[in-house]
Amino acid sequence: MSAQLAFSSSHPPRPAEDSPSTASHPPPGKPDPTVGVDQHAPRRLSTAATTGAAELSSLTLRLRQALRQFPDFPSPGILFEDIMPIFADPSLHEALVRALEIHVLDTYGESQKPDVIVGLEARGFLFGPSLALRLGAGFVPVRKQGKLPGPTETASYKKEYGEDFFQMQKDGIKPGQRVLIVDDIIATGGSAAAAGSLVKQLGGTLIEYVFILELDFLKGRAKLDAPVYTLLSSQEKAE
Repeated sequence: MSAQLAFSSSHPPRPAEDSPSTASHPPPGKPDPTVGVDQHAPRRLSTAATTGAAELSSLTLRLRQALRQFPDFPSPGILFEDIMPIFADPSLHEALVRALEIHVLDTYGESQKPDVIVGLEARGFLFGPSLALRLGAGFVPVRKQGKLPGPTETASYKKEYGEDFFQMQKDGIKPGQRVLIVDDIIATGGSAAAAGSLVKQLGGTLIEYVFILELDFLKGRAKLDAPVYTLLSSQEKAE
C-alpha cells in the first residue's frame, strides 16, 4: 500500500546436610541460594528492558529522519510519505528490522513469538521476509486476486472507488500457528482487515498487526480485531 496522506505480554528422603535449601530455615551458615536469585532477577530483567527501550528510541529517530515527503503526489492535496530511503541504505534497512525485532521480542518473548509473518502486497514484501528470517519464522505473502498459483483463500475489501480482493495460498498457514501481519502503512484499514480475515480462514491465530506508519485521522485501526503497533508516527504537513 502506498503511503499517502490526504489533508482535507510415602515420605521422600530428606536432603543431605550439604544440599542447598529452599526452605524458610536454611542450614546454619548456608544462606538460602534462592534469596539472591529472587532479589536480582527482576533487576536484570528491568535493565534489559531499559536497554531495549533506549535502543528502540534511537533506531526510530534515525528511521523517522530518513523519510521524505512529496506534496501533491500522486495528485493534488496528497502528501506522499516516501519510505524508500530506508531500503536504499543497508544500515537503515538493518535499523528497521532490528527495531521491529525488539518490539516483537519485548512484547511476546522467545516462547510466544510468531510462527509466521504475513506481508501485504506490495510494500509488506520489502521488510516482511527480513523480519521473518530474523525471528526464525516463515513468511507468507498476501497478493491481489489471480497472482498466486494453486488453491487459495479469498477475502474482499473496499477501496475508494469500488472493491478489490486479496488471496493467500491455502497451505501457507497451518491451524494454530501464531501470525503477525506487516505492511508499510495503515490508512483506512480495509486491506489489513482482509489479510486478517484470510489468516483466520486458514485457522491461524492472529496476534498483531505491525506497520511502519499510520494515518491516525483515517481511524483504520478501528476495523482491525487484533492489537496494532505502529513504529513511526506520521510526519507533519510539509510547508
